[in-house]
Amino acid sequence: MASLGTPSHAALMDEVYRGQRHIYDFTRKYYLFGRDTLIAGLAARPGMRVLEVACGTGRNLAQVGKAWPGVRLFGLDISSEMLKNARATLGGAARLGQGDACTFDPAALLGEPQFERIVLSYSLSMIPDWESALDHAAGLLADGGQLHVVDFGECAGVPGPLRRLLRAWLARFHVTPRTALPAAAARVAHARGLRLETRHGPLGYYQLHVLST
Repeated sequence: MASLGTPSHAALMDEVYRGQRHIYDFTRKYYLFGRDTLIAGLAARPGMRVLEVACGTGRNLAQVGKAWPGVRLFGLDISSEMLKNARATLGGAARLGQGDACTFDPAALLGEPQFERIVLSYSLSMIPDWESALDHAAGLLADGGQLHVVDFGECAGVPGPLRRLLRAWLARFHVTPRTALPAAAARVAHARGLRLETRHGPLGYYQLHVLST
């Protein structure tokens, strides 16, 4: 099995989600915007391998399967608690494994060395070494592959008091918006010879990056 990284982080995620996993999808739909925009833009074809790193409850992978029939679904998460939900949600529709986003071995964990589509959805803001996770995912792209990333943006258009309230709320769940993500995505794309496309959601609430081979 791939390394789970620092035991403290895996244990922390289990602690956070042991109770939250039961209401996660219901509550997060009100502020995790841009996920469905990402899914709609995957342009995945039957037979393509689609991996979500930090797949959580499996909600996104289930939506990917509906939007792009015939794709092969894969997911991993560091939290054994969240994987309980993902397995219940996806059943045999996806191959799932427990691993660290920064170091997992895809062939050993999931039986595939590369993927045509990789998704990081509101996960980098919860991964301590998030730049390593981004680079590791980019290194797993097959020829013609794309890495799709969505996460919190700078929220420049959101009124200051509301922006501060959001940041305080997110901090309760160990979420830190990555304002340096655009620069990091550019560095990874340049280092790996990938094309980069970036867009921002309304009011700068979310940022969406696509790195393509």
